[in-house]
Amino acid sequence: MARSLYEWLWHHEFWLPPGITWEDMQESEDIHYPQPREVLLSIPFALILVFIRYAFERAIALPLSAKLGVRDKQRPKAQPNLVLETFYNTHRKNPEQDELLSLAKQCDLPVRKVEKWFRCRRNMDRPSLSKKFSEACWRFTFYIISFFTGLAVLYDKPWLWDHRECWTGYPQQPLQPSLFWYYMLELSFYWSLVFTLPFDVKRKDFKEQIVHHAATIFLISFSYCGNYIRIGTLVMVIHDASDCFLEPTKIFNYMKWKKTCDSLFMIFSAVFLISRLVIYPYTVLYNTYYYSMEIFQPFFGYYFVNTLLIILQLLHIFWSCLIIHMVYKFILQGTMEKDMRSDTEESDKDEDRDKIREKEKNGITRFSTVTSNGYIQRNGSEPLNNRAHLANGHAKER
Repeated sequence: MARSLYEWLWHHEFWLPPGITWEDMQESEDIHYPQPREVLLSIPFALILVFIRYAFERAIALPLSAKLGVRDKQRPKAQPNLVLETFYNTHRKNPEQDELLSLAKQCDLPVRKVEKWFRCRRNMDRPSLSKKFSEACWRFTFYIISFFTGLAVLYDKPWLWDHRECWTGYPQQPLQPSLFWYYMLELSFYWSLVFTLPFDVKRKDFKEQIVHHAATIFLISFSYCGNYIRIGTLVMVIHDASDCFLEPTKIFNYMKWKKTCDSLFMIFSAVFLISRLVIYPYTVLYNTYYYSMEIFQPFFGYYFVNTLLIILQLLHIFWSCLIIHMVYKFILQGTMEKDMRSDTEESDKDEDRDKIREKEKNGITRFSTVTSNGYIQRNGSEPLNNRAHLANGHAKER
């Protein structure tokens, strides 16, 4: 059964244009074609990248964050409480009001103290600035290396300048060693992001990032197996171009260099919108949808690749809407909203909500105290007690 499934999965009609079989893709001493089994090499390479990242963050990024003045917030630790800790780990991190009342009764504590405990406990789980700085440094380093590697590999390739060359001779296009290693570099990196996803900073577009990584891995793997190497290299270079500006924007944000951060973000916005909404649709989508039909008739691989490319484009549109909204706010107000940055974490929104709630409660408490002491009375009449006002910081009798 497993053999039948394997033969069905690798049926040439799924992967290759009509009239081409796997026999036509046989290698010789001088010609090497992409082999599907070679995609598996990206997994051990990804593990190597994970170890390189760990060493880079510990040996370079963390000391650099200290030298550049990135300081972690000193957060108070929550007092040990077995009942609250169990609820926090097994149910939810931000309990509702009725759950707070129930937990307060179980622990024989005021509701306010239980609420404060959960706030402190959430703060303990929030990533530190140094961790976010180190993560941004690693990604910036990789994107710079990857982008310029892509340019070095492609600058003398004809399909970079004439997009119809992506399909000349397809699928019998020999794989050059430089293209092989460029593909392995990119595919290994996205696998490494998947492996470290549970430990990385969780951002507000976490679900979209999962979809993005999955679509990217599937797209790179399928394009390699189906020998869409030429169009795949264009996709990777286009994506790396804007990411090279995003990560330093985050770095300067953590360093609190606001003007530099805002300037870089505006540059990133322009590069992102042009590369993802203009260059990508014309260079990639139009190319795969129309130009490829000049060479062969539609088949399963044609529809599958275009579906994955369109999924990426939908994600581009989603992120572009966020970016355009930020730029609009920046033009009107001269500053960008914190919760709209691409680097905003889910925990930051929770912390801001807690602070607002805390201020509201303090305001209500202060208002009640002042009212009960007789400082506020209807119709603007005199206070109920006989104290008139404060002079030099002391209450003065009439």
